[in-house]
Amino acid sequence: MGKFYKRLIFLILLTGGISGAVIYFTLDINTLRYLTDFRPWSLVVVALLWTIGMYFDGTRLLHLVRISGQTVSLLQAVQVIFSNYFLALLTPGAAGGAVAQVMFLKRAGVPIGIAGVVVFIRTLMSILFLLLCLPLIFYLDPGLLPWIPPEVLIGASLLLLGSCIFIVWFLRSGMSTLLVVKWTKRFKPARRRKIFALYRDIRGAVFMMLKAPYSMLRVFIESGISLVSLYSVVPILFLGLGIDFAWYIVLGRMIFINILLYFAPTPGGSGIAEGGFVLLFGALVPPGTVGVLAVAWRIVQEYVPFLVGFYFAVKVFGRDFLMNEVK
Repeated sequence: MGKFYKRLIFLILLTGGISGAVIYFTLDINTLRYLTDFRPWSLVVVALLWTIGMYFDGTRLLHLVRISGQTVSLLQAVQVIFSNYFLALLTPGAAGGAVAQVMFLKRAGVPIGIAGVVVFIRTLMSILFLLLCLPLIFYLDPGLLPWIPPEVLIGASLLLLGSCIFIVWFLRSGMSTLLVVKWTKRFKPARRRKIFALYRDIRGAVFMMLKAPYSMLRVFIESGISLVSLYSVVPILFLGLGIDFAWYIVLGRMIFINILLYFAPTPGGSGIAEGGFVLLFGALVPPGTVGVLAVAWRIVQEYVPFLVGFYFAVKVFGRDFLMNEVK
């Protein structure tokens, strides 16, 4: 059996085991009552929000490629974003997602160097949008991290945003290049080349963003629409079960948990996502429903895109791509 199929079987067992455990340990006598009262219209809204989120994820990538001086079709852009879900869920730390995006962009005719920069900016735009939301989230939801004073959390968030602005300024200056040259003198040539390659990609991304500020603003807005649409799936699921909640609290906690998932070491954040969801929402929903909602969220946001990405990977590259890239 090939390594890819072993990895796929392991993924199915892992996600199935986690989902089963989450539901099993959170079930109680109230679960069936809430599920029988489920409102089917919410599934239509979930599908609509999911479609909007994926569409704007595709258009922002399309516009990023155009800013770089290249062109791809909307279909090719959509294939790129689904490929990210596919390999991210198969590799530790979601490392394969970036590889898949670069490979699909290269197949669409984008030079590999530019493709790497585009993928980096796409991820950066998402993280930047989420970080900008953090101060407001901590202000409106003091119960999110109750053991840390809200003033400390807000201050830390603003400091983090200020650091991002400083890094952009620093990369624009020649001082950053001098620092990297001096810092890498003690490293071996092979490692030094890798560090310089990463530095060039990051600096190239910064210059690419600064040369077209209005276009980048559009990409940033599209990033926000995409992310908010996808995260709004959870509040709609809450409504489907007839749960009363504060929309801004639920959406804010979804943003918070997805920031953490960017740095999760497990494939696609498996285990961490479900556990974090139960921890953050267990007190906000009726007993016995949090596990079902956690699994439903993961199915919509991760597993369905994974299957679509799997289809595109096989259709565009064939099975050989899967064997070679999933290592």
